[in-house]
Amino acid sequence: MTPASPDAPEDVFDVVVVGAGAGGLTAASTAAAQGCSVLLLEQADVVGGTTAISGGMVWIPANHKAAAAQRPDSLDAARTYLAETVPGTDRQRLETFITSGDAAIRDLEARTSLRLQPVVTYPDYYPDLPGATAGGRVLEPVPFDARSLGKAFALVRDPLPEFMLFGGMMISRQDIPHLRRMAKSPRSALHVAKLLFKYGLQRLGARRGTTLYLGNALVARLLKSALDLGVTVRTCNTVNRLEADANGRVAMLETRDASARLHRVRARRGVVLATGGISHDADLRRDFVPDSAGALTATVSAGDAPRGARLAMAIGAQLSAPTRDGAFWVPASTFTRADGSRGVYPHTVTDRAKPGLIAVDSNGQRFVNEAVSYHEFVRAQLAHANSAIPAWLICDSRFLWKYGLGKIKPFTASVSSDVQSGYLKRAKTLGELARQIGAPSTALEHTVAAFNKDAERGEDPAFGRGSNVYQRSLGDADQQPNPCVAPLKDGPFYAVAVQPADLGMSAGIVTDDQARVLATGGRPISGLYACGNDMASVMEGAYPGPGITLGPALTFGWLAGRHVASEPIA
Repeated sequence: MTPASPDAPEDVFDVVVVGAGAGGLTAASTAAAQGCSVLLLEQADVVGGTTAISGGMVWIPANHKAAAAQRPDSLDAARTYLAETVPGTDRQRLETFITSGDAAIRDLEARTSLRLQPVVTYPDYYPDLPGATAGGRVLEPVPFDARSLGKAFALVRDPLPEFMLFGGMMISRQDIPHLRRMAKSPRSALHVAKLLFKYGLQRLGARRGTTLYLGNALVARLLKSALDLGVTVRTCNTVNRLEADANGRVAMLETRDASARLHRVRARRGVVLATGGISHDADLRRDFVPDSAGALTATVSAGDAPRGARLAMAIGAQLSAPTRDGAFWVPASTFTRADGSRGVYPHTVTDRAKPGLIAVDSNGQRFVNEAVSYHEFVRAQLAHANSAIPAWLICDSRFLWKYGLGKIKPFTASVSSDVQSGYLKRAKTLGELARQIGAPSTALEHTVAAFNKDAERGEDPAFGRGSNVYQRSLGDADQQPNPCVAPLKDGPFYAVAVQPADLGMSAGIVTDDQARVLATGGRPISGLYACGNDMASVMEGAYPGPGITLGPALTFGWLAGRHVASEPIA
């Protein structure tokens, strides 16, 4: 491609942020709140990236909101817990995250439209380890009325269709029990009726529901903040390269717009990279993800390959060292939507821990506690790669109706189309189901029989399912004595295949504790920052709790925005 002419007119901003996910939006809003002129560039035609389709959980230890919700925490407890779960080769950045997270959300809530609330019951993923908490460290965005965005609502990336009802209605975590009980509880029936009435009114003036929750609410709040603070947002803009000035400071970007026209943009204070990480860069990804036994799979988030790592490497930045834990794992099922697009459903918390489901390998045998975190579930798949990729989630008809399975929502009247497409396997008997998934019939029948014998008493001696507060929080409280365990009894029986996928990479651009990008020799590259998934994660491949990607994204986006805003004008 021919570079833009040096004589071409230049756009000039104090700060240029590349990528409009949670990290990029936070950095842009923070720099703008410090009085900088800010340009936010996004290669897609919408903003939000993976954040917009995520659960939107934000893990901030020892935050002030937890204390107000009677979930006391401390910095020392957080240090203890992270010392137990994170490898610990980069303690300086991790300590900065621990000590700066609460300051970041305090400042963002004071200056922007970001509003977070504590999730009182959402345990850390290893709740029996020292320093773990049962809730409060996790914050979620307060529901957001997208009408306040006006026409800019169209810029917010839609949630995954499989996570919406009736073609566009988002629901909160608190709504789910009411939907399950609406046929049995007048109170729940009234609650659901109100939701539907409100949604119907919203659709009179919008193409989807305007009450936003989870990651969609987080993105919308951050987008409103950026726009209110005067950030210039340009979608459909790709950055081709970065250029340094005579002093070695990153000060110029070459960009390409939707019409393939080349432009030059000068950044007088600096550039922040927040393009989403290396998940979609096939060549770089191979360096960080194990590819044996078919373990390499596509990411949950779709899109073109983000360019942050390539842009940084081209001017001397270093990437973190390859490790086996280069990704944040999640089991996912894949399918083709009615419009022909490829669907990837992340099996995070909606089905695996519910009572009446088991996961088996190609031998028809269980290989993991199904209620562990999604990251640990895939680790178990990788450890049994020869037989557990893919693995099969198996349930009976009662389970499918009450809880759904993967993309199939609860109370679905007919699943024939999913059976015909091959996404869902259905059989009258376990033996027949075994043949459909390629497992030995006798082995699967024995596995279910052995599981059922103990499940009748709410027990799982083989794997200890439902044995800690995290697992039980994801089960069904109406199922006693163990909210995670019930037998599989009522045919027909069903199965869905799940493979390793990721929610993003933990590997990425090496930075210091102020989000400055480091060169291969370890010195900061002047004028260049990275945050979000572009930045090598402070968790170093560990996944200690819900929101450990977005917590650091907001914190280091805030730190990057403050630091770049304090730089002298070049």
